[in-house]
Amino acid sequence: MKLSGLEPLKISAQSNFVNVGERTNVTGSRKFLRLIKEEQYEEALDIARDQVEGGAQILDVNMDEGMLDGVYAMTTFLNLIASEPDISRIPIMIDSSKWDIIVAGLKCVQGKAVVNSISLKEGEAEFIAHAKTVRRFGAAVIVMAFDEAGQADSYDRRVEICGRAYKILTEQVGFPPEDIIFDPNIFPVATGMEEHRHNALDFFEATAWIKQNLPGAKVSGGVSNVSFSFRGNDVVREAMHACFLYHAIAHGMDMGIVNPGQLIVYDKIDPPLREHVEDVLLDRRDDATERLLTLAESVRGAASVREKDESWRQLPISERIEYSLVNGLDAHIEADAEEARVALGAPLYVIEGPLMAGMNVVGDLFGAGKMFLPQVVKSARVMKKAVAYLEPFFETSDAAPRKQGKILMATVKGDVHDIGKNIVSVVLQCNNYEVIDLGVMVPPQKILDAALEHGVDAIGLSGLITPSLDEMVFLASEMKRQGISLPLLIGGATTSRAHTAVKIQPVLDSPVVHVNDASRSVPVVQRLLGEQGADFAAEIRSDYDRLAEQYANRSSQRNFMPLDAARANRYRPDFSRKPARPAQLGVFTLDDYPLEKLVPYIDWTPFFMAWDLHGKYPRILEDEVVGAQAKILLADAQAMLTQAVSEGWLTAKGVYGFFEAQQKGDDIEVRDAQGESHRFLTLRQQGQKKEGLPYLALSDFIDPVGEDYLGLFAVTTGHGLDERVAAYEAAQDDYSALMLKALADRLAEAFAEHLHQRVRREFWGYAAEETLTNEDLIAESYQGIRPAPGYPACPDPLEKDLLFRLLDVEARAGIQLTEQ
Repeated sequence: MKLSGLEPLKISAQSNFVNVGERTNVTGSRKFLRLIKEEQYEEALDIARDQVEGGAQILDVNMDEGMLDGVYAMTTFLNLIASEPDISRIPIMIDSSKWDIIVAGLKCVQGKAVVNSISLKEGEAEFIAHAKTVRRFGAAVIVMAFDEAGQADSYDRRVEICGRAYKILTEQVGFPPEDIIFDPNIFPVATGMEEHRHNALDFFEATAWIKQNLPGAKVSGGVSNVSFSFRGNDVVREAMHACFLYHAIAHGMDMGIVNPGQLIVYDKIDPPLREHVEDVLLDRRDDATERLLTLAESVRGAASVREKDESWRQLPISERIEYSLVNGLDAHIEADAEEARVALGAPLYVIEGPLMAGMNVVGDLFGAGKMFLPQVVKSARVMKKAVAYLEPFFETSDAAPRKQGKILMATVKGDVHDIGKNIVSVVLQCNNYEVIDLGVMVPPQKILDAALEHGVDAIGLSGLITPSLDEMVFLASEMKRQGISLPLLIGGATTSRAHTAVKIQPVLDSPVVHVNDASRSVPVVQRLLGEQGADFAAEIRSDYDRLAEQYANRSSQRNFMPLDAARANRYRPDFSRKPARPAQLGVFTLDDYPLEKLVPYIDWTPFFMAWDLHGKYPRILEDEVVGAQAKILLADAQAMLTQAVSEGWLTAKGVYGFFEAQQKGDDIEVRDAQGESHRFLTLRQQGQKKEGLPYLALSDFIDPVGEDYLGLFAVTTGHGLDERVAAYEAAQDDYSALMLKALADRLAEAFAEHLHQRVRREFWGYAAEETLTNEDLIAESYQGIRPAPGYPACPDPLEKDLLFRLLDVEARAGIQLTEQ
């Protein structure tokens, strides 16, 4: 299934469960209902934005309320969403029981939406008419298991209605099977009524039947319905939702609406509670409901308190090693490795036996979504510690552990970002791949020479900034020119499937694959290097060829404004309202700046993203899937942060300056203390816009005739970082090494935020009365911007050279400008 807002969403058999954001639904959110009734649509947009930032992949919008004009509300809200790219990037689910509201919504949405829902309730004629309308608008559709006789409340009725609807849609309407989503009805269990005993089991089995017998169709549902009997007991409801979702996904459920506050990780449920819940869901005992009700009374609202459990130390040696790896515990791993070496007779047998068996369990749990990246990195730390202990015993042995393959990893020339690359390296090592890590800022020829020297099986390239994309294209072309036929893996924040397909694949004959995140790296490498590698490569190439063709078709239709016309339609601000002169012109140094002043300015959301945990802080801590692990990760981070600040592990340094400036066409001219003029080159927009909209360049915001000023700055919190990281890596502690790098990154961004605030309040002083929270700062609710060379507002990274010279950055702050 392919859906889209401004960005595509592909749902396949390999996709994880798709979360539908439910808070933009007047029947499910009192706050949203109030805002819509009061026509506070801008504030209602914030709820939609929170859903997207919180990880929703589809946004459900419902305006069914008796006192609302549903058509007007739906039209107004969806039109406003369309003007907000950060919201409209995900697909919209138009949710209503009133057909005129659905049609109104279909007329507003861009991309490919989902209609929720149609059914056979009013007969085949109306069902077909509605389906044809949805088809004409190009949307996907949810089909409720509901017909003229009522809702499907048994396995047989679910199968009957869904099968009938599928046949009508595909044979009479011509509806694409992949655009059909069935909701086979999730009903409450443990109600005390005999006829409800099979409700969950019937849903599971009907879901499996749909996936097996209705090719292409997807399955969805509202999970919270299943726990209706236990309203008021969140402990039991959380367990029921997690267990239900676990089994539903195993049977083929693709997407659903889940309350983020009432779902926990399946493996974290207390075993007795999980057993009692599954007895009910799977109808395993006649007294299952009574037993769960009894247990529910004892856990109502209770916070679980766990004592340290050492009973696992009584397990056999192989199981103890597995337990240590899965739980990231290294306290006993050396002793257990020694016991296993003595028992098995050779270190090789320990590595290829219980250690790799344990890591296979870690890999399986990670792939199934039951473990998350921070846990995997902890597992890797345990594995490395065990291997490091065993390595001296190989000196007298001819044998060596066999690896699945050898991968070269590097951050490309001009880019110093390596956290993502390091995480992928750790994940690959966890899965028994040897990794040759060349580090950051690696020239293309060095990468190619190292690949040949080490005889690697694939090359992985990472990059975070826009210029890295060109470096990747160049390296790929050099691979072809030099006849190096190795698979190429592409990853990093600025990379994409589209760029890989359009720019990289055409210059390379060997396979090239974009890897979206660390969790995908192992499956991709396994398939590329496996027996069916050629088939996988051909499949990827075909997919990328199709992407490239689509891009070419779109590009040929894009219109650009001639540069002279764009300049004539520049932005013309009212310079009579510009800020006053800064208190003092010149360059100023911040040496050994107190780290404790920066901590309150940390934006934690990108920190979690670096660890492949996606969601906005602090809401991510309550996320139904990753919340528990996010809390553990944050606790580890804050403990290390406290120690780093109190013990002075890192040194913060900064430099800033204010200069007289004047607009010179598309450029900004500044004058230094000696009166010499220098120019920053900015780029003007030329993509065709609606009539009346200006074509911007940064220079537009500088006065072309009167006095005006420009502020520059550079900050770092990286002094002392390399030494600490090297010590952790020498101790085989990748988790702590990655943690410290991620914290240093966050502190540097916090320094920029803090300095910018002081500029507004004190050093320039144009917003002396500003009182913003850290959330306001993250949302950029202040006056002014701080664009950075290399990013869209000023895309040329070479402008950093002038900035460094004007501020004398290297001498004042010890920050070096690396080769571009």
